[in-house]
Amino acid sequence: MRGPVIGVLALQGDVREHVAALAGVGADARPVRRPTELDAVDGLVIPGGESTTMSRLVDVFGLRGPIDKRIADGMPVYGSCAGMIMLAAEVLDGRPDQRGFAGIAMTVRRNAFGRQVDSFEAPVGITGVDGGPFHAVFIRAPWVERVGAGVEVLGRVTGGPVDRIVAVRQGNLLATSFHPELTGDLRLHRYFADLVGAAG
Repeated sequence: MRGPVIGVLALQGDVREHVAALAGVGADARPVRRPTELDAVDGLVIPGGESTTMSRLVDVFGLRGPIDKRIADGMPVYGSCAGMIMLAAEVLDGRPDQRGFAGIAMTVRRNAFGRQVDSFEAPVGITGVDGGPFHAVFIRAPWVERVGAGVEVLGRVTGGPVDRIVAVRQGNLLATSFHPELTGDLRLHRYFADLVGAAG
């Protein structure tokens, strides 16, 4: 049986790693740079990278309107790190000209855990995903300051100096602060592929 067709927004960031992880769970994974490529997918991953650059390139490549429409029509989207910022309704500490897709009713703080040198790893349990906590990799990561109605908190990073929301879901939209594509743990990509399959 053919797996779902899942695109990875290929303007900047961890594109190859997400494509490989999605292929590893049986999805037909492909890069998306143009509206015609977006038309051909059942779901979309917005990868980690640099959210301000991504925001600008979405306009340059004519993808903002088409992605907004697909999100409104119910297409499943998963955003990791910068992708979480791109899916947030409100971004703190972003640039004034930065615009995302505002799909998830949440407020995120950009680079909340600090700069590149403050990157860290921590265990994070995810509601609905069996097998124990994820070994989560945080790189200049955002966190979720607050969520609105309809947003399910799936995971928090706890212990140490912070206790913050780092994984959420609202309907067909999923977001994490961390980078599962960098660890070889495919459970979140499988979770998302199942979400895409159920929506299709």
